[in-house]
Amino acid sequence: MLAETFSSLKENRKAFAWLVDPDKCTGDRVEEQVILADKLGVDFIFVGGSLIFNHIDRLIGRIKPLTHIPVIIFPGSPLQISAQADAILLLSLISGRNPDYLIGNHVVAAPFLKESGLEILPTGYILVNGGRQTSVSYMSNTQPIPNNKPDIAYATAMAGEMLGLRIIYMDAGSGADRPISGEMIQQVSGGIRVPLIVGGGIRTPKQVKEAYSAGADVVVVGNAAEKNHGLLQELLIERDRFNNA
Repeated sequence: MLAETFSSLKENRKAFAWLVDPDKCTGDRVEEQVILADKLGVDFIFVGGSLIFNHIDRLIGRIKPLTHIPVIIFPGSPLQISAQADAILLLSLISGRNPDYLIGNHVVAAPFLKESGLEILPTGYILVNGGRQTSVSYMSNTQPIPNNKPDIAYATAMAGEMLGLRIIYMDAGSGADRPISGEMIQQVSGGIRVPLIVGGGIRTPKQVKEAYSAGADVVVVGNAAEKNHGLLQELLIERDRFNNA
């Protein structure tokens, strides 16, 4: 069960997730990238995005035969469901006040999720200002938490855990100018007992190291790794250094 895998991260090790956007990861490069991710030991493959023009089910069907890495849906809408995946991050956008992204979309998706057989990973999603408006903030019609307000993120994450959410995911959004600050990651991580996922704006090994050092249990990288295969290996070296220390 992937829920147990995530729970064990808090005490035992750091993990790395590669985020695949179906609208950006097309053509024969998909297979090439998945094979590389498998070879390098990526822990999770997240699939999803704020806009999906290419069918998510088709992409997951191409990924699964090539790897044993768990494939987890990172949904941007109730339409992004595929029974071919291993699990889905059932995101509740707890940093926003749009009821559709707090519970409304979940009600629509629930019957399909139950029938799909997917493992459900209830996740508190916290959007943080990464220096520019991102697709997720625009599509969800919500304001991200200011990057210099770690106390708001801290209280939001604690509330999510108290509500029974099993994972907290802090995200600066795809294409963010800057990643979430180490101060915010440290404060949030220290205030919760559930695993913390951090993504958005992470492009360098130094930024991966800073996120892990501050308390991130899983670091997520998308656009940067898709564009630079060599970078993916460099980022995973930082994960391995933490796990082997």
